[in-house]
Order: sequence, then structure tokens, then C-alpha cells
Amino acid sequence: MDYYQLLFAVGAIFLAVYYYYTSVYNYWKNRGIPGPKPSMLTGNIMGPLTPKTCLATAVKKWYDEFKNEPLFGIYEGQTPVLVVNDLELVRDVFIRDFSVFMDRGTKIFDKIEPLTQHLAFLEPKRWKPLRPKLSPVFTSGKMKEMFPLIAECAGNLENLLDKVASSEEPVNCRDMTVKFTIDVIGSCAFGINTNALADENNEFQAMGKKLSDSSLKQIVRESCKQYAPSLFKLIGGYLRTKEIDDFFIDLVRDTMNYREEHNVFRPDIIHLLMELKKHPEKIENIELTDSLLTAQAFVFFAAGFHTSSLTMGHVLYELAQHQDIQDKVRQEIRNVHKSGETLNYEDVKEMKYMEKVFNETLRKYPIAPRLTRVAMEDYTFKGTKLTISKGTKVLIPVYGFHYDPDIYPDPEKFDPERFNEEAVAARHPMTYQPFGSGPRNCIGARFARYQSKVGLATILRNHKVDVCEKTMIPYEPDPRSPILIPKRSIYLKLSRVAN
Repeated sequence: MDYYQLLFAVGAIFLAVYYYYTSVYNYWKNRGIPGPKPSMLTGNIMGPLTPKTCLATAVKKWYDEFKNEPLFGIYEGQTPVLVVNDLELVRDVFIRDFSVFMDRGTKIFDKIEPLTQHLAFLEPKRWKPLRPKLSPVFTSGKMKEMFPLIAECAGNLENLLDKVASSEEPVNCRDMTVKFTIDVIGSCAFGINTNALADENNEFQAMGKKLSDSSLKQIVRESCKQYAPSLFKLIGGYLRTKEIDDFFIDLVRDTMNYREEHNVFRPDIIHLLMELKKHPEKIENIELTDSLLTAQAFVFFAAGFHTSSLTMGHVLYELAQHQDIQDKVRQEIRNVHKSGETLNYEDVKEMKYMEKVFNETLRKYPIAPRLTRVAMEDYTFKGTKLTISKGTKVLIPVYGFHYDPDIYPDPEKFDPERFNEEAVAARHPMTYQPFGSGPRNCIGARFARYQSKVGLATILRNHKVDVCEKTMIPYEPDPRSPILIPKRSIYLKLSRVAN
């Protein structure tokens, strides 16, 4: 009798658990919203512990299946997430009703991960007063002031190129572009000559490698944050990247102290942060701790290490496969950047075809395949009967838009002419989202464009990139990463071309 009672109890527990999870996954169905079938526990988005399909591929698959629906629902674990397809509703989320969708929904644990307190992640309460104080460093005027710092790093890159070309060995493009962007960010954000292009063992590059490390510790940390935030509060201290945190916090503090003591001025982010620290009364209700200030500089290091270097690598990858486009880019660079002259801010602005190539690369390889916002109050989508409750996460399927053949015909083709003025004007502005839209778009977009184009102009003016036996064709994204990165390093052949 005890055996049957035990069996009955186990069965009852199983049915209770099964009912709980299946009822969770009826959330969108009960509201008349279609969506792909979720998996038990993980929902529709596989976590870093169970990578099977890269996020970009998943976003495109959902979008293709439900592209005729203005809205559809998915599940992140057991959390319901609403996907917005209708472009006018996307505009509402990003711009018209921005006050409702100001929150990006990123969980921040200040004490465990102090350097996540940056503009990209901050909750609206701190983001709103801080953003306008940091925006001035990315105006056209400030970019002109910082441009000589970027040009100096480009000179160091040029010294490396002939060495790489003369070796006749395949070059890891990401390795080369990472070194360049580290040097630029080190100079423009931290006021430090990192010398990454010449020194294989520089500390900034070591920190970058630790930052992108896909170790078991990192996987557990990210999974715990996503699926068990309450548990992360308890054990997160054992999983933190203390070495990275301490390095950057000490670096910013020491740099500020040195400049203060020696009356040093540089037109960079550290100077802006110093001004904020001197006048904390200008930002209400925010404690300007060393970690909060450091986080604002750190985010540009992380962005440079990941996004800008990846985009430069993707540009070179496409140009190696399209020599006619590469030749056209090179000719434009040479027409603008005369031999023996130093590249300047206005030169880069004149490179209109380079801009098209850059934009088309970001269409094919958007670093963030999705963008998220969280409703800060109950909200009814215009023209629908759907009202979402406060705290509901909303997802914008960037990768789906970028590969929709009704928006971008033959989307697998690399075609910079998609970004002619006439073609851009004919498309809905929400169909292209490499940096987001509205007040909470990427604050460093202008900086990212300029540093990337300066690096590319330096590489392509006197050098040619070709595919080689080690080039990954076709392109394969890494299924473990939430951002769009290649599964394997991109190797190309670099050779010098005649002037």
C-alpha cells in the first residue's frame, strides 16, 4: 500500500509541476496573441548553458513565421516577452511613447558587478539625468577635438600593416582590429597610450580577453543572472570578475588624481567624468561613486573591444569577397586621403561610399540581433486590443527586419547601393536598427562610425584583403553568444597594393 501511495504522490507532484509550466506558457494564448511553441523550462530562448541556435538565427526564424502579425509572443525562460513587428508600433516604443519604454530591462547588481552601472544598462532613474551630461562628448565639435587622438592610433596601425603583409601569412582580422580599437579607446576614453598594436602583452588587451572569456564561470554567471536573479544576489560575489573591476576602477581613479595634481587636460571622456565629479550637484539623486564614473568609461572599452572591432572585421570579410566594391572603396579613400597628408575629420565625412559599405555591413551583421524595452506602466498598443501590464518585456526583431526580402530584396547579397539616399528615403526608418532609435539609442554611435572608418581607411588605402584557405565561408555565427559574432576567427590574406 505504501508503494502505491508513494507512486501516487510522485505522480501528483509531476502533474502539478507540469500544469504549472504549461499554464505559464498559456500567457499569450489566453490573450489571443500567436507565437512559436516554447520548450519546457527554457521557453523560446535557449540560455548560455544550452546553446543550439544562435540568437540572431532564432530571431529571424520567429520573424519569418509571424511577420504578417503586428505582435507575437515568446518566452524567455518562463517570462512572457512581446515581439513587435509592426513598424509604426516599433516607432511608438522607441520614440512616440518613449516615456513608457525608457527601461531596457537589464538587471543590474551594483555591488557584485559595479561596472555594469553604465548608460547602456542603467535603470531610467539614473539614466535620465546622466545621459545629457555625457552626450556632449560625442557632438561633432568634440569628435573634431578627439580626432587627432584617433589619427595617431591609425598611424600605429599603418606601421603594423606592412609587417603583416610581408609575412604572407593569413591574418586574423579580428585580432588586428581589436588592437586598433583598444588603442583608440585607451586614448580617447582613458587618456592612456595602451600600445596594443605593438605590445602583445599589454594589460588592456589582457582585460579584453578576460571580458570575452567563455569559461564555465562566465556561463554560470550569465545563466544565474538571467534565470535565477535572487540566487545571483546570494552567490554572485563568488562569480564576479574582480580583476577586471579593480583594474578599471583603479585606472580611472589614478588617472583623475594625476591630471588633477599636474593640471593635465585632454579632450576625452576622463575629462568629462572629472567635471561631473567636481560638480555632483548638477546631477540630482545620483551618487557619483568611483565605480559609477568608471562604468561610463568602461562601456566604451567594452563596445570598442566587441562591436567596433567586430564591425571592422565584418567589413573586411565582405570586401575580401567583393573585390569590385573593395576597389571602389580604395579609390574613394585615395581621392580623399592624399598621399603624405594626415587624415582629418572632414576627410572621413567625405567618404560617402565608405559610409554605404559600413551601413550595409551593419545591416548584414547587426551586433545586437534584437533590442529590448520594458513597459514602465500598463500600455495599450495603438490599433489593437492588447494591453500589456507594467514590467512586460518588449522585443524588437532587428535581425528579422534586416533580412526581410520585402524590405531588403535578396538580403543575403552584400549591396552598399541599398543605402543610396533615394533607397533610404523609400524605406521606413524603423527597418534599420544597428544602433537603436529614439532617446535611448547608442550614445557612442558617431564615435563608433568614425573610429571604424578611420581604421578601415588606414588598412585599405595601400593594402588589399583577399580570402584564403583559412577564410570561413560561408559565415557561421557563434551559437553561444547573445551578440552576432563569428563562430571561428575570420582569417584573410593582406597584401600591399601599388600607389
